[in-house]
Amino acid sequence: MESNTPQTPPVERQDITAEEKIYVASQWQLMWWRFRKHKMAIVGGIILILFYIVTLFWEFLAPYDPLRYDVKFAFAKPQLPIFIDRQGFHFPPYVYALKPRRDPETLAMVFDLDKEKKLPLRFLVHGDKYKFWGIWESDLHLFGLENNEQVVFITGADRLGRDQLSRLAAGTRISTTIGLVGVGISLILGILIGGVSGFYGGSLDLTIQRVIEFLRSMPTIPLWLALSAAVPDDWPPVRVYFAITVILSLIGWTGMARTVRGKFLSLREEDFVMAARLVGSSEGRIIVRHMVPSFLSHIIASVTMAIPGMILSETSLSFLGLGMRPPAISWGVLLQEAQNVQTVAMAPWLMLPGAAVIISVLAYNFLGDGVRDAADPYAR
Repeated sequence: MESNTPQTPPVERQDITAEEKIYVASQWQLMWWRFRKHKMAIVGGIILILFYIVTLFWEFLAPYDPLRYDVKFAFAKPQLPIFIDRQGFHFPPYVYALKPRRDPETLAMVFDLDKEKKLPLRFLVHGDKYKFWGIWESDLHLFGLENNEQVVFITGADRLGRDQLSRLAAGTRISTTIGLVGVGISLILGILIGGVSGFYGGSLDLTIQRVIEFLRSMPTIPLWLALSAAVPDDWPPVRVYFAITVILSLIGWTGMARTVRGKFLSLREEDFVMAARLVGSSEGRIIVRHMVPSFLSHIIASVTMAIPGMILSETSLSFLGLGMRPPAISWGVLLQEAQNVQTVAMAPWLMLPGAAVIISVLAYNFLGDGVRDAADPYAR
């Protein structure tokens, strides 16, 4: 006899413990849970997000055209925005005007802050025209003065009276993206060449490893000199940018190739690779669909650690006059202004691009350290 009592559906458990969540979590969830415990990696990630926001929108964020100059303001000192004074809080803030005077001993022009004259800053002002990403014309800037004929130097000016903040923002695009593009090319070359070397082995592996050892044994600076000498002086900045990217990639792929080769040597005898061979998978499919994804987290960690090397390489090349050249703007090009010790003593704010390089490299190292710890399959 059938019962008329309605059957209640099974109730799902709501009190799932933290240990049970770990058992059912995906690999990416486990990596994220481990990564967010690394506080310095979180800080590094936030700093890099800010850098790449500047990279994307520097034309709007920069108060002036980075090529705009006025020699009357050569080495003008920074005019820091003032939010709080004796009268209270000010928003929008203001800056003190500059009062030029001639130094009686050196006869150099010196700029003092005129505290009797306040220049209020305005947000979303119309100023110098620009092409956003070289496509859309606009003259809207995040901040500036109401009168575009006047100039405010938040971080000072260089020897030609150009706004250092605008030039620093403009240089961020080249210096940060050259690391991404260069590492991307190195990653492709490293995975392809290192994968072939580790998967097939034999004489092919022996030949590839000898080529890698030859490239790694060459002194870096003479190699840069030889490759950079092939770049014509009359090339436009964009073409020089891609040439420098290729040069850095041709040098930087060997480390990734060695790493991938070692992983492939240990993985090619694993059970899942043998199973893929037994079901008739091609060698290319085994490499791309099975072997590479098995250590993808390690590749991501290696990439985050390799990008700072690319940024430092581009900065070093440009600083030595072998990389980007004016009128192109990068952090290395800006640091050329700081080669003279006397100039640095007079205008220490010219070292700000060096501070940007240090902060970005530290942020990448913190982020890479966190990703590496999170990607460790043996971490608990």
